[in-house]
Amino acid sequence: MRLSCLCGAVTTVLEKRPDYIHDCNCTLCSKSGAHWGYFQPGEVTVEGATNGYRRDDKDAPSAEVHFCPSCGATTHFVLTEHAVEKFGNVVMGVNMWLANPGDLAGIELRFPDGRAWPGEGDFAYVSEARTL
Repeated sequence: MRLSCLCGAVTTVLEKRPDYIHDCNCTLCSKSGAHWGYFQPGEVTVEGATNGYRRDDKDAPSAEVHFCPSCGATTHFVLTEHAVEKFGNVVMGVNMWLANPGDLAGIELRFPDGRAWPGEGDFAYVSEARTL
């Protein structure tokens, strides 16, 4: 599956479809405009230059969100060094809003309550999941 930002300068190539997609309500996810699909880093290829952003309201942010420097579309996130040291390089998020909607048919969209999440353990959810 190939995804691209609005201007086409950044393309993300996925080896498979995500198992599910998160529409998280935390400030980072909602303000970056992302619906995250999660992958092993080796399952994702990012083509094109991106800029990264790490939250400055956290002492040790776990994610660095990347976006296209030309059109500003959020493309993906990677774990920061802090998170990799703690958990390993085990996950990468891809903004599934950039996908062709037909490519996502049948995937579950979940609504985690990231604003209330304490940073460890499982998410609570703000509403029932739905299938795209």
